Amino acid sequence: MDIDTAAVDDAVLALLYLTLHDHNRAWKSFDWDVLNRIYERGMIGDPVNKAKSVVFTDEGLHESERLFKQNFVPSSSKEY
Repeated sequence: MDIDTAAVDDAVLALLYLTLHDHNRAWKSFDWDVLNRIYERGMIGDPVNKAKSVVFTDEGLHESERLFKQNFVPSSSKEY
């Protein structure tokens, strides 16, 4: 089965927003390959460490929020 890894990566990036804490950290409870691809895109810090969370880059935090709202917030609830 072919999988669109870019779509999976965007979904995980959006879901990381659900676990946002301490302004720019998210729990790293997703597949390591996906987290590594998101890291390679410059959206999060290196996930390979002893911490239980990853740090968003500024770009990653904004993109995570945008993708979360795009995919999981009903259009009637979005602020414009």
